[in-house]
Amino acid sequence: MMGRPPDLVWKFGGTSVADPDRVRAVAERMVAAHRAGHRLVTVLSAMGRSTDELNRMAYAMAARPQLRELDALLSVGENISCALAALAVHDLGAQAVSLTGAQARVLTDDRHGCALLRDVDPHRIREVLDTGAIVIVTGYQGVSAAGDVTTLGRGGSDATAVAIAAALRLPECEVFTDVPGVFTADPRVVPDARRLVVVSREEMLQLAAAGAAVLQPRAVELAMVHDVDIHVRSSFTTATGTWLQEENVFEANEVTGVAHRERESLYTAGGASPALVAAALAERSTEIGDIVRHGARTHFTAPGAEEPEVVAALSAAGLPMAVEDHLGSVSAVGAGIGRHPELTARALLVLEAAGIEPRLVTSAPNRVCFHVPATEVHRVVRLLHAEFGLHLGRDLADTGLQHVSRTTW
Repeated sequence: MMGRPPDLVWKFGGTSVADPDRVRAVAERMVAAHRAGHRLVTVLSAMGRSTDELNRMAYAMAARPQLRELDALLSVGENISCALAALAVHDLGAQAVSLTGAQARVLTDDRHGCALLRDVDPHRIREVLDTGAIVIVTGYQGVSAAGDVTTLGRGGSDATAVAIAAALRLPECEVFTDVPGVFTADPRVVPDARRLVVVSREEMLQLAAAGAAVLQPRAVELAMVHDVDIHVRSSFTTATGTWLQEENVFEANEVTGVAHRERESLYTAGGASPALVAAALAERSTEIGDIVRHGARTHFTAPGAEEPEVVAALSAAGLPMAVEDHLGSVSAVGAGIGRHPELTARALLVLEAAGIEPRLVTSAPNRVCFHVPATEVHRVVRLLHAEFGLHLGRDLADTGLQHVSRTTW
């Protein structure tokens, strides 16, 4: 005798709910799963690029927006998409309840702009599920102990979904996006980039940290800690995408993939130590990337942060700063690549032969990053992808990995 279909946690990104038609399409997908017997929690991002527009308006009002009020403003986008989706579900003949981060008891610390998750109390979510309704939760936001709205940083809806799946003790969650999975490089830049059927969470963490925008790095970290598998797939088809699992497949390839950031400014603080720079950024919850001391100057990057945020952080600390905003970054990700100098040498020789001289090269155990002129970023991605043969593929039989898709939605 077959049991009840499993509970599901889904997350849809901004492109998946970019306009009312797409919101309704997501609602139809939810209702179909619900009618098949699944109890469903869906986490939604804000519609399209509405968060960017809210952020732009905030900085038009104040050069250094007060962070509490900035979070109050930026959280509005998710409220809108969730309420619209609930309305669409009702119109389709099913029941849904939209919950804000506070109502869903997504509990955080009091750091505005990039709050840390402290806990998710799933009591209210379970109560709503028990009524037979679909639960629709605002991504990206939570609530502090003081009752203030907080936000989880860019891409924070991914973290919301994984945290809710963990709180409900589910083995997996599904992240629906505008691409059909995780690729060896951005297929818009490298036409012969391959979709990876299965990647380890560690591989994905490195790719995400290097700029692959498919998942927020913090979401991958949460999946690692709570042993949650993530299925990254297209919101426009029912095809299987890429599964992130615990298995370590790093040893199967020297280089797993190439990730990039179109723009990644290099900042220089004069007369300031790395410690002062890091403290100034921490005051505004801005994550620091690479940091290098050169004489009296400190060079650093702040991946994912908007330039006004970084300028505001250092200005508040009274630190003079120069910005090289014509750069981007390209990273090669692979098992122990930082411990294999011959791989870095190969990459540098390829770039030198192409007449490209990186402005900065930084190395970590599983990633080497090249800061190059923004106009050359796409060419560098293609050069490294070809140099390391990433278009040739990886046979899962050789890695011992197997995966059977667990969903048809």
